[in-house]
Amino acid sequence: MSEKILSLFALFCFAMGCAGLEPMQVREAKYGKAVPVLHQSFASKQLRPGDTWKVYLQAADPDGDMKNIVCTIDQPGVGGYPVSITRIKGDNRKELSGYIYLNTFTGSLKQLEFVNLTLTMQIEDMAGHLSKPAVFPLSFSSRFMQEPPPPGTFQEKDLGPIMIELKGLKPFKGVD
Repeated sequence: MSEKILSLFALFCFAMGCAGLEPMQVREAKYGKAVPVLHQSFASKQLRPGDTWKVYLQAADPDGDMKNIVCTIDQPGVGGYPVSITRIKGDNRKELSGYIYLNTFTGSLKQLEFVNLTLTMQIEDMAGHLSKPAVFPLSFSSRFMQEPPPPGTFQEKDLGPIMIELKGLKPFKGVD
């Protein structure tokens, strides 16, 4: 019995994966041709290691079918991290305002001291259209405080996490 359930589950996963492979014309016929628009965004450019970084955004889609917030991070000396996809809940698919967040605790707060990185964020809709990207540089230092967003611009609503685990700098070990 469990083999039959496993086979059905595998078939279901395959079918769901193939659904994203439909030609753009088919997806646009189902969901519309409008591209999501990232109206405003804000993120502090400085942060203390270990703090939670909030990235604020306002976005809308005339078709009302925003699906994901797609984020990538590039870090000098490390390279690009795997893509993070944060699902947009049904009540936010036409318009949203709030923040996504990145946990910056790495186990040792000193590992992120003086690290710089760049976050790129886009909104994806059900048809596969992507908004124009928003790019946010970030520098870490224990002297920094996170800057708040402009008052009255964004809702203080949690839209979900940026699912990326940062790598800090390894302490330099000199030659013996």
